[in-house]
Amino acid sequence: MPQHQKNPQCLYDQCFQTCSEIQDMEVDQVSKALQETHLSSYPLIPGNSKEAPDAGKPSTPESHQSFCSSSIAMTATSSSELNEGANGQEEEVGTSWAGSTPKNVPIRALDEKVISLVNFMLFKYHMKEPVTEADMKVVTKEYEDHFTEIFLRACEHMEMVFGLDVKSVDPTNHCYGLFIKLGLTYDGVLDGEEGMPKTGILIFILGVIFMKGNSATEEEVWEVLNLTGIYAGQKHAIFGEPRELITKDFVREKYLEYRQVADSDPAQFEFLWGPRAHAETTKMKVLEFLAKVHGTDPSSFPSPYEEALQDEEERARARISAWSTSTFGANARSRAKSSHFSCS
Repeated sequence: MPQHQKNPQCLYDQCFQTCSEIQDMEVDQVSKALQETHLSSYPLIPGNSKEAPDAGKPSTPESHQSFCSSSIAMTATSSSELNEGANGQEEEVGTSWAGSTPKNVPIRALDEKVISLVNFMLFKYHMKEPVTEADMKVVTKEYEDHFTEIFLRACEHMEMVFGLDVKSVDPTNHCYGLFIKLGLTYDGVLDGEEGMPKTGILIFILGVIFMKGNSATEEEVWEVLNLTGIYAGQKHAIFGEPRELITKDFVREKYLEYRQVADSDPAQFEFLWGPRAHAETTKMKVLEFLAKVHGTDPSSFPSPYEEALQDEEERARARISAWSTSTFGANARSRAKSSHFSCS
């Protein structure tokens, strides 16, 4: 029987058994990260839209000193702090919950269930397995009546913090897959090693670069990251040492280009999209993500929107040109082959 069809309670127990085995953080470290980091709730580009309210001090889970608890260091936000107005795309789960806090249910209790569900989703992602509704309802069983709210909030955290989409892959059996967002193929987790997906911060930086005119100085990038509680030289619960991740790992993987600003004295450095970012995603996809974070439409950013539309048109022309060249070549080879046989 496939792994994902095993008893949900066993899966849940297995998750937290694994969590305890690979613990690498202390409770106070997790608590500090929960309090100081607000990547999913802070506007990515200060000055280009109205700033969102400061994230509050989310509650710390009482019991998970582990891989799982460190994984949600940036995800715990109360019901009142969720971004409104973002609608999921076709196969994606809608990731906006705009309802009021259920009566007689403590906000802290729901927050902790959201955290537990995020933990479980990350565990399944790490195991490269889908997650079923039955699995998730075991995790949230004490609040079955509020499952939809908890599920949507967990999906939002997976998307905004970890850069992962939760998509329905088997509607009949209520089965969901976890996929890297925006067409990207790198999550920053080395094969065979434990670690948290780091696509969220990569998308964040790609967004900063695009909105800053396709290049952003190192100072500009860190200014925005610092506002989310991410600092160069300071180990982060999810991203490790962020400077190394950004200037080495993302550069080595060709998602970012890191170079000295021409004629700068003293030397200054800037970030641009790398060739792999250009190949795997588009300016429009990144802009749509930024708009979703802000609860608005891409056209709310007129100049970047026009640039993204132009980029889409150029890509479409390139695809048509490539298709025409390929078709012409195939037809030419076919005619040559037919001519060869007719002469023999």
